Amino acid sequence: MAEQVTGGAGPARDKPWIIRTYAGHSNAAESNALYRRNLAKGQTGLSVAFDLPTQTGYDPDHELARGEVGKVGVSIAHLGDMRTLFQDIPLAQMNTSMTINATAPWLLSLYLAVAEEQGAPLAALQGTTQNDIIKEYLSRGTYVFPPAPSLRLTKDVILFTTAQVPKWNPMNVCSYHLQEAGATPVQELSYALAIAIAVLDTVRDDPNFDEATFADVVGRISFFVNAGLRFITEICKMRAFSDLWDEITRDRYGIDDPKKRVFRYGVQVNSLGLTEQQPENNVHRILIEMLAVTLSKRARARAVQLPAWNEALGLPRPWDQQWSMRMQQILAYETDLLEFDDIFDGSTVIDAKVEALKAETRAELERIGALGGAVAAIETGALKRALVESNARRIAAIERGEQVVVGVNRFETGEPSPLTAGDGAIFTVSETVEMEAEQRIRTWRSQRDGAAVEAALADLESAAREGRNIMPVSIACAKAGVTTGEWGQRLREVFGEYRAPTGVTLETASSGAAEEARLLIADLGERLGETPKLVVGKPGLDGHSNGAEQIALRARDVGFEVTYDGIRQTPAEVVAKARERGAHVVGLSILSGSHVPLVREVKALLRHEGLDHVPVVVGGIISPEDEQVLKNMGVSAVYTPKDYSLDTIMVGLAKVVERAIAKREAEEGAPRREEVF
Repeated sequence: MAEQVTGGAGPARDKPWIIRTYAGHSNAAESNALYRRNLAKGQTGLSVAFDLPTQTGYDPDHELARGEVGKVGVSIAHLGDMRTLFQDIPLAQMNTSMTINATAPWLLSLYLAVAEEQGAPLAALQGTTQNDIIKEYLSRGTYVFPPAPSLRLTKDVILFTTAQVPKWNPMNVCSYHLQEAGATPVQELSYALAIAIAVLDTVRDDPNFDEATFADVVGRISFFVNAGLRFITEICKMRAFSDLWDEITRDRYGIDDPKKRVFRYGVQVNSLGLTEQQPENNVHRILIEMLAVTLSKRARARAVQLPAWNEALGLPRPWDQQWSMRMQQILAYETDLLEFDDIFDGSTVIDAKVEALKAETRAELERIGALGGAVAAIETGALKRALVESNARRIAAIERGEQVVVGVNRFETGEPSPLTAGDGAIFTVSETVEMEAEQRIRTWRSQRDGAAVEAALADLESAAREGRNIMPVSIACAKAGVTTGEWGQRLREVFGEYRAPTGVTLETASSGAAEEARLLIADLGERLGETPKLVVGKPGLDGHSNGAEQIALRARDVGFEVTYDGIRQTPAEVVAKARERGAHVVGLSILSGSHVPLVREVKALLRHEGLDHVPVVVGGIISPEDEQVLKNMGVSAVYTPKDYSLDTIMVGLAKVVERAIAKREAEEGAPRREEVF
């Protein structure tokens, strides 16, 4: 039962969930100021967004960090940055969530070092490291190491915090990004629970594990889930999650204490469904999705963070985040929701749907188990392929109008939104942020004790090779002044790097393409005298690959010869692949806001390689201003979330290639063929 509080003479009320906003950008000082403003507005916990170099273990001056510093979160390169991030924020009194996975041991080490500087006892610290590395192989893509050493690092964090930081949630099993990648409710339930089982089995099987502490380990595992617009289904999904977790922890792991078996979760509601068209509609979507995780007392979230209404357009401003925070506060403090027991208990409709979800999830868990468990099913590509297929079905249903999206495929006519008018409607991160970060880290390196740094890194490497817990040596590295990139590089040398299956294979089923698009590509092939070739690239560190996967899949279906090698490519690798495959068009997918510098570099390298005639198209969350900048660079077409029809995009790609052919013929003085489009 949730803790109850009394407000005046009224009825007893449950204590509200932790109210958060997911925030962080640019540098530590700017983010610290944002956090303190949000806390002053009534936010009751922090949820830290880190930039992609920080999440993947690179310093701001690394080649792969180019264009990414401070874009989707705050850049944290060393103890000084972490110290600045939490300046004047008492960590002993704060509940801090950190969305960090591959580098979770490192960021937690920096956090603990700062807490020690503040005089905060480790036993008093409360918060969460997301630390679900397994789902990163399926969605979002901020993994670094292969699955086995990644699981070992997760285990190390769990064992260390259980003993030293007992109020900390060392693992946040994250189904949120599974739904963002197209997971159905059953996939979200089963994949998340299979991941939790894989982690707990890893902990339990460790030869140095103390069995007497296992109930405490289980009791600190939390979840981070998603809630979409299928309101009733989402309520039932949360209740099914709660029942199934109780069942698994009791029957598989023998946990007798019901309190240790409680399904504890935080939530950010669905961002996948936010629309660029009529973005004001997103306010209603966010509110409805929040109700799905708060109305049922028995399955109510412990912490809630909401996206902003304009996140399909770009980064939200503080005012946009405040609007989402006020939704939570009005529900928690102005309504009578927290005064009642679960309003769904006894509902035959709810009970039937919950039982159906549980039955389907148990069956899917058995299937995953037969494949060897979550990790084996990821390594073979089975789970990733299933997600890509599920997302393809979702997109096809929207294209056909079977899944209604208001303002997108129905009720498109509307008034222009005054909320998006004028300068400053979308927050942007200055390109000077990266240059300033590079200068700061060079200064940091020059002022530290180099011998102490090297000694700490040597001990880190020894611990990694010998199987010792990575946390004590990582904390020592933090205090010595080691940087994020140095920590990441030293462990890369021990564990190696990994590239997960893309899910886009000849066996991947799709909903097919329209006949018109297939005929146009066939005509283009006749013009070329060969199959049209598309190279889909994801330069930079952006791991959100859903769009790239669907473009690659549909392009295959309409008749393109497609090359898609997955995430985290350098511009040079993308251009090399275009040259190797004889690409007729290069498509770049960039959702991290780093499109301008990355596209600039790709275009420069194409010119250098004599491939300037190969057209480039770009997809991502791109403002109209940036779209114009890209087109001035020579980009042939720009696609944003408003372009939901994949067949229309395929027709657009064919026209881009046709125009490139005509231009080249004109430049070479050849007779110009009649355009077929």
